[in-house]
Amino acid sequence: MDPRPTRARLALLSVPFALIAAVTLVDVLAPPEVHLGPFLVAAPAVTASFAGPRTTGFVGAVAVLAQSLVAVARTTLTDLNHTFQIIALVLISIFVTLLAHVREVHERQVVQLRSVAEAAQQVVLRPLRERMGPLRLASVYLAAEAEARIGGDLYAAARTPHGTRLIIGDVRGKGLEAVGEAALVLGAFQAAAHQEHDLPGLVAHLEAAVAADPDAPDGDAADSGEAFTTAAVLDIPDQEMTVHLVSCGHPPPLLLRGGRAVLLEVDRPAPPLGLTQYVDSGYAVQSFSFEPGDVVLLYTDGVIEARDRGGSFYPLRERAAGRPGDGPATLLHHLRADLLSHAPGGHLGDDAAMVAIERVADRS
Repeated sequence: MDPRPTRARLALLSVPFALIAAVTLVDVLAPPEVHLGPFLVAAPAVTASFAGPRTTGFVGAVAVLAQSLVAVARTTLTDLNHTFQIIALVLISIFVTLLAHVREVHERQVVQLRSVAEAAQQVVLRPLRERMGPLRLASVYLAAEAEARIGGDLYAAARTPHGTRLIIGDVRGKGLEAVGEAALVLGAFQAAAHQEHDLPGLVAHLEAAVAADPDAPDGDAADSGEAFTTAAVLDIPDQEMTVHLVSCGHPPPLLLRGGRAVLLEVDRPAPPLGLTQYVDSGYAVQSFSFEPGDVVLLYTDGVIEARDRGGSFYPLRERAAGRPGDGPATLLHHLRADLLSHAPGGHLGDDAAMVAIERVADRS
């Protein structure tokens, strides 16, 4: 067990006791017309901000005892001024003790919700295998807030008899609803990646899985056209030096080759998943050269929309071009650190995910 939190709490606890001691001593020595007793209410109030109800109640009791000692030293316990000070201190101590109890209960609920969120995220967003056929892979997921490690960014990979299929996407929204939508897309991808012969068929299956239910209530945002998922779906054959891509409104991948970063932009991108029913669009597949030593970098808009203190977006293309040449994991480690240093205080405005895929020379 790490002793540092305990030492920090003990250090904080010394503050209200030092305050009680200082106020008591000065109040006893002060002239008769000076009354510092009301300052004692600060002790239990400060304690309630970081300690539980028992500690807060104990500090409040010590403050009441100190006020009683001041009353005895200066006049008597039955002195009207000190009597009202003691009563007020008792009532305030009880009140802040109740607040400490409410805060402690809320903190326990937050910890439970955070645990559920993390468990849900780990189930939905499973780590990618480091090696799939002739490919090496790495992934990274960054939550917008450290306390909220859950969101709608998604990625997955599946092996087929002829190659590897991948998806990266971003569900509109946050929280458990977004995770539910992400789980739906990922489940559909894992089920269809092995069954659909071509990439358009796979994307059509994904669209069918997330399409709005015409019989859903009008107030259901998830089924009224307000929910959608941008996605890039890739097929990388084992025996062909190419990558096939269908883009559904997602930021274009980057191809890293020879110190350059080239955007893999498709001529006819499809609308995001969940919106195709409202737009007459097919699924055009575009192919790009993907040779040994090349790296394809997939990412969500949380990466390229991260701003620095001056409001400038993160220059992913330029930063990725000067990538380390030690593989996908090293690349993402570098980009992750660079992205967090770009964002003020290391806090992103949106969840961010990246997947790096490198084709190696052989399958050994």
